[in-house]
Amino acid sequence: MTLRQVEREFATADACKALLTQLRWPDGKVHCPRCGLSVKVYALKTRPYHWVCKHCAKNGYRFSVLTGTVFENTNVPLPTWFRVAYLMVSSKKGISALQVHRMIDPVRGKKGSYKTAWYMCHRLRAAMKDGDFRRLMGVVEVDETYVGGKEGNKHVGQRRGRGSWMSEKAAVIGAIARKGNVVCQVIERADAATLQQFVNETVSDKVSLVATDEHIGYRDIDRPHATVTHSRDEYVHGNVHTQNLDSFWSLLKRGVVGTFHKVSKTHLPLYLNEFSWRFNHRNDPEIFRAVLAGC
Repeated sequence: MTLRQVEREFATADACKALLTQLRWPDGKVHCPRCGLSVKVYALKTRPYHWVCKHCAKNGYRFSVLTGTVFENTNVPLPTWFRVAYLMVSSKKGISALQVHRMIDPVRGKKGSYKTAWYMCHRLRAAMKDGDFRRLMGVVEVDETYVGGKEGNKHVGQRRGRGSWMSEKAAVIGAIARKGNVVCQVIERADAATLQQFVNETVSDKVSLVATDEHIGYRDIDRPHATVTHSRDEYVHGNVHTQNLDSFWSLLKRGVVGTFHKVSKTHLPLYLNEFSWRFNHRNDPEIFRAVLAGC
């Protein structure tokens, strides 16, 4: 879909709720978000897209299609949410909250604040976490990187001296299957125990090959393992390389530098959700509906 199609087809809140109802209950049976059952669930004729579950309580539990979603209790119109969601999944390097703030619709006659735009983007990033994770198969590349500013770019009084280039950087480890999905997460330390635990959790024990660099932390991996020695300018050795994961790291850092400019370590996991989710759905023609289904 194009942005114009999204704005035309979902110009009203009812049109947005109709799509959310279809995505949330594709079989047509509405399930109560509290008990998870579809029995004794009745639609409220006076309030569209609202139901009551007689199974939960004596007087019934009332809920809507927005209950339990990122859109619950929002004052921002649903068409605006849909527009922001489309911009986030269609922008290869993401879209900043400041840019969303410039484009957001007025809320109750007032211009939406920057905090509102920032909150919306983070809610959507949280919804992009892959709940149906499967361990990677085939040829898998594993590598770590560091996200953060350089000591030389800081004010003189804030520099920590030589040998501390990683002191303010956040360590991130990732794994990618060749022509497949990517998984990444923030880690406190890039030691052997942490790296091996990540490999055990994300890479299947039936993998054909795990390709890494010469980092000592990968030495005791209990999977078929081969390395390239970057310190000797060796980046490809037959089928062994980490270029696919390096490309993803480059995309992530270009987004941080060019779009967001600064990302704190506290919120870095949410940005990793966004970039990895968008990368994993890069060939999905229904990527816009997919992100709404996860909300």
